[in-house]
Formats: sequence, structure tokens, C-alpha cells
Amino acid sequence: MTLEEPSATAGEAELLLFALDRSRAQFAWKTGGLDAATLRRAFPPSAMTIGGLLKHLALVEERYRLDFSGEPPGPPLDAPEAREDWDWQWRSAAGDAPEELYALWRGAVERSRASMAKALGNGGLDQPAKWTTWPGGERPNLRRILVDLHDEYARHVGHADLFREAVDGLTGEDPPG
Repeated sequence: MTLEEPSATAGEAELLLFALDRSRAQFAWKTGGLDAATLRRAFPPSAMTIGGLLKHLALVEERYRLDFSGEPPGPPLDAPEAREDWDWQWRSAAGDAPEELYALWRGAVERSRASMAKALGNGGLDQPAKWTTWPGGERPNLRRILVDLHDEYARHVGHADLFREAVDGLTGEDPPG
């Protein structure tokens, strides 16, 4: 994926989507092309794995997609285990093949992008989330949902960056090209 910098006068939605896509690209670069053993490797003192990060962010993408689409959940959030045990994605990733994990994350990102584009084209960032309700019945706007999704990537791109450097020395801020 080639990212193009938005113009210096870009609007809010364009800038927020760019920031999210840049973080997604960094995450894809730092987690890409790894074999099963590497995806299952923990990085003490954490039990976190790169495969777990892929599955977790696929679940997070799908979770926030519900706020943009209002549609029923898709993979991996549609798995009964995901609804019963919030930590399931971290543990179960060890049993998934690399191709499955990469496809799961890419599919969740594609569905999320499509739902965001449709929702933002039909009401913008100020419209209320279609799924999330906070205590007291208040629904956050889509701006807040988009910022929260980017916050998840900010946190986990940092993990992926450190883990990947430990695996093969890969460092850097942005993917080549």
C-alpha cells in the first residue's frame, strides 16, 4: 500500500483517515512475512506474540466497524469464543497458520475501510456510533470511534516495532517505498 501525504489544507476526516492508514501500513510492515514459529514467539516479560497482535487488531477493526456500519459482526468477532472471552484472540492465534492470520487482519481492514467510507460519505464524523453506547445511554460520535481505533494502532505498532527488531533487526518508522 502506497500512502500519499494529504495536502497541507486537508480536512479533518482526510487527516484522521491518513493517520490511521499510516499506522496500519507501519503495522503491516512490522508484522509482515513471518513464519509460524516467529508469529507464535512470546517476547518476555510479556506473553504477547506478533500473531496475537494480528488477531487482536483484526478483532478491534471489526469491533469498531460495527459503529460505522451497524451490521452484524464478521470475523473474528463472529466466533462464539470472541464474545465469551475477550482474551481469546491472544491465545488462539498460536493455533492459526500465518496465511490465516494475515488474511484475517487484511480482511478486517478492508471491511473497516469500506464501512468508514460509506458512513463518512453519509453524514460525516459528527454522526453517532451505530453500536457503541456508553453508560447513561450516550453514543459517541464517529470522530471519537476513529480516534479510538487509531489509538489501538498507536499502542500496538509500538509493540510490533520492538518485537520485530528482536526477531531480525528490522527498524525504521515507515515502510520502504
